[in-house]
Amino acid sequence: MEKVRILDYPVDKPLTLRERIVDFIKDSVVSGRLKPGERVPEQEIAESFGISRTPIREAFRQLESEGFITVTPRKGAVVSPITDKDVKEFYAIKSLLEGFAARTACQKLTTKEIKRLETLNAQMDRCAEKNDVKGFFKLDNQFHDTFLRACGNEKLCVLVHHLVQQFERFRFTALALPGRMRDSVRQHNGIIEAFKNADTALVETLVRANAERGRDILVEEILKEKSKYGFN
Repeated sequence: MEKVRILDYPVDKPLTLRERIVDFIKDSVVSGRLKPGERVPEQEIAESFGISRTPIREAFRQLESEGFITVTPRKGAVVSPITDKDVKEFYAIKSLLEGFAARTACQKLTTKEIKRLETLNAQMDRCAEKNDVKGFFKLDNQFHDTFLRACGNEKLCVLVHHLVQQFERFRFTALALPGRMRDSVRQHNGIIEAFKNADTALVETLVRANAERGRDILVEEILKEKSKYGFN
């Protein structure tokens, strides 16, 4: 029997102050409490957390790198808009890169790594039941990272990690839409079966379809909002 090291399964650490602020602002953006173009109230957040503005500005830097906000000198931070064009372009690249990584990893994944995919997806299913988007998002990152690392192409891993970090808001927002988490769990089940069968063509198709489904429902939501407010 293959021995499992405890270090293979990292334990979540308590959130730092910066991470708590980041989560608070992300929740506000995704839930719609802070809308695109709206200023992020730095002073109110500082008073609410009982802190100085320094950790807030550190949080702003991270949020800007992930596409949630835009920081302008003398104007402060505002919530970045999401356009259907940006979403389509991001998911087109993500689909191609992750699909290629999955195809390359298909012949290399160990039994232990496939078991890890199954465990992560079962945990995601429980998050979907509780509507825990943050928990689901973290597990989803680990799911995709498992076959990304297994592909053995370090430059590809760096490219994908940089891309998804830069557009983290898109994925987080898509997962928060009704039914998307359950939908993603079902797609992951198909991906796992394709890995088990070492079906390289199918696994690439399914991984790409997983990204494209996220694109489709997010674009649909953006266009719905545009229509609602009379934007062209």
